[in-house]
Amino acid sequence: MNKSELIEAIAASADIPKAAAGRALDAMVDNITGTLKKGDQVALVGFGTFSVKERAARTGRNPRTGDPIEIAAAKIPSFKAGKALKDAVN
Repeated sequence: MNKSELIEAIAASADIPKAAAGRALDAMVDNITGTLKKGDQVALVGFGTFSVKERAARTGRNPRTGDPIEIAAAKIPSFKAGKALKDAVN
């Protein structure tokens, strides 16, 4: 399912126009992104938790030359599925 299909599904299940469903989806994504940028987490009970994890710096290898390279530390977004979502999938 892509974004436009998700917007159609939201509009149909909530009985709202596609434009409103698109704005609602964009607002949700923007708010989750903004919260993660601040370093906080977003917990949706029954669905899951969005959080930011720290990835440590490490030494990698250039695949073309084989030379070792330093890969900088990074913050990465993470999602952990909640119990209800896991149960629904299984």
